[in-house]
Amino acid sequence: MAAIEQTDTPESGTPDSQPRKMPRDARRVQLIEATIETIARFGYSRTTMSEVARMAGLSHGLVNFHFQTKENLLSETLLYLSGEYRQNWTGAVEAAGAGAAEQLYAMLAADFRPEICTPGRLAAWCSFWGETSGRPLYQEKCGSNDEQYNQYLETLCRRMNEDHGYTVDPTRTARVLRVTTEGVWLDMMTMQSPYDASEALATLMVCVTAFFPRHFSVEGLVAEGLVRAVPQ
Repeated sequence: MAAIEQTDTPESGTPDSQPRKMPRDARRVQLIEATIETIARFGYSRTTMSEVARMAGLSHGLVNFHFQTKENLLSETLLYLSGEYRQNWTGAVEAAGAGAAEQLYAMLAADFRPEICTPGRLAAWCSFWGETSGRPLYQEKCGSNDEQYNQYLETLCRRMNEDHGYTVDPTRTARVLRVTTEGVWLDMMTMQSPYDASEALATLMVCVTAFFPRHFSVEGLVAEGLVRAVPQ
């Protein structure tokens, strides 16, 4: 049986719109999701446990009960995001079949799934990457996951050479694809009139076609409904 937390008492003036009792793990996830939105709104350094409590509609004491300190809360939030991201792309690759081209497409397209590519998550990632105070935590907690992602992407680029006769540099090609993904994420977060996830994926796939044109032509991807035609 799942452990049930102590009865929640919301802060004065905060609407009690949440269940008064919830399994411990579910409550922690709720508070982490509130932390993601708080980071997105205020940035890494200005996120406080009180702001997270207000975002969640819960008491400051309850946030403290689950995480004790702001440092623990931010660390657990980053681990949650990192684990979610890793599970997303590895699951997409596993479902894609054995072919290098199919796995490469699945791996790249996974970054634009609606559950991953949300305004709150994009802003939270950028805060961890970009703010000086958040970067050491990101490097400590996410370094191994990043390395696994980079190595697998490089492996797929190498397999495209071996299986299909391309001659790209796999390390640099993988790097270009990764920084292009991060670049369109940044576009989606910072542009006054940002394009949507479908157009972001289409933009990335234009980059992929430059390296692997026989497998990722824009016309072919449009015909298969994988990306939209370039808007007029």
